[in-house]
Amino acid sequence: MGQFDEKVAIVTGAGGGIGQAYAEALAREGAAVVVADINVDGAQKVADAIKGEGGTALALPVDVSDPTSAKAMADATLAEFGGIDYLVNNAAIFGGMKLDFLITVDWDYYKKFMSVNLDGALVCTRAVYKKMAKRGGGAIINQSSTAAWLYSNFYGLAKAGVNSLTQQLATELGGQNIRINAIAPGPINTEANRTTTPQEMVADIVKGIPLSRMGEVDDLVGMCLFLLSDQAKWITGQIFNVDGGQIFRS
Repeated sequence: MGQFDEKVAIVTGAGGGIGQAYAEALAREGAAVVVADINVDGAQKVADAIKGEGGTALALPVDVSDPTSAKAMADATLAEFGGIDYLVNNAAIFGGMKLDFLITVDWDYYKKFMSVNLDGALVCTRAVYKKMAKRGGGAIINQSSTAAWLYSNFYGLAKAGVNSLTQQLATELGGQNIRINAIAPGPINTEANRTTTPQEMVADIVKGIPLSRMGEVDDLVGMCLFLLSDQAKWITGQIFNVDGGQIFRS
């Protein structure tokens, strides 16, 4: 028996990296998991692997910046599994992102970036919340970052927006018994991080972390499962750092 037996979870950006780890962990705990990603092949591989381990999974394409695509994802989930209990808004442009300043980044790129990394969490929440409410409520996790409290150009700006969005939506959705919290990871050892962030910069960051190492995707899984579970049934509107002590907030 898993703690999420008979529950249905959508994880966006689950075709690899952190999202894949979340999806796999939810499936191990008994949830039927929708592996949603703009990379359909990646999503299908993850879903097939989950099913190969005896879990229940469905791969679906989604562009989180597009309300029509997000609605199609929610509708397909409802048709396949009969409801939606959990949403993890993990999808983001990170791997291969442009490194530039707010004052010089190409404007069209900036707008596309924010439409995914900030607006995408709102778009997907809007697509699922009524379906959650029909099940008596649910829980949502937004993927933030310690970049929200550090200089990190438009990436940090988007994550600061995610934090505020989490708090605003917690107020709007609480009356429908829908909780929404955010996880703010520190530097995580993923392929996207290794190929996007200059490694000398990563080394300098790690030197300042009290636990003296980069995080692994598995370091985030426990917080994800906790925040979706009934153990967190009176927690909403909060941002939880999982960062080895990188950021201290009083």
